[in-house]
Amino acid sequence: MVFDRDYVIHGDAADVVIAVEEDALIRWDDVTAEAVTSMDPTRRLARLSPGSTTVIGTDPGLADTAAILLAAEQIGAAARCLELTVDYTKERVQFGRPIGSFQALKHRMADLYVAVQSARAVVGEAIARPGPTAAALARLAASEAFSKVAGEAVQLHGGIAITWEHDIQLYFKRAHGSAQLLGPPRDQLRRLESEVF
Repeated sequence: MVFDRDYVIHGDAADVVIAVEEDALIRWDDVTAEAVTSMDPTRRLARLSPGSTTVIGTDPGLADTAAILLAAEQIGAAARCLELTVDYTKERVQFGRPIGSFQALKHRMADLYVAVQSARAVVGEAIARPGPTAAALARLAASEAFSKVAGEAVQLHGGIAITWEHDIQLYFKRAHGSAQLLGPPRDQLRRLESEVF
């Protein structure tokens, strides 16, 4: 499924390519794929170009469904990132006690928990009642929560977080890469703005 020709997840391995352009579903044939170097080494991206195209129908909302699915992935990753961070702060000892016992860090992690749960509620609502507005809200909430949790996780893990030996750097890269997939947050804001004004 193609929404942005420059960044197609596993596009270099696709046998069948269906693109959404405006309100139409279009089958791409004779597709050429060029691998794109990604900040996130766990997500393969490619740039695709069709040799020929065929309109196969109207879009039943696949772009919105893809946005909601990506938001759900982001919430799951944010929750796992927070879980890893809480576990780490229980184990890491500084000044003779676990750093997770310090009040300032407890407050930060509580704020992250609220951010994840609030975004989870927005995504849950989008899953229950999908549509253009719900999809845009879900993407915004999930992108913001995941980026916030991943950024704080790097801070709370300290220097180890940005080494290849620790997975937090992968969550950080995934958070920022995912926020740009299917259109950057400003596109979601413009979509919501058009609903309001």
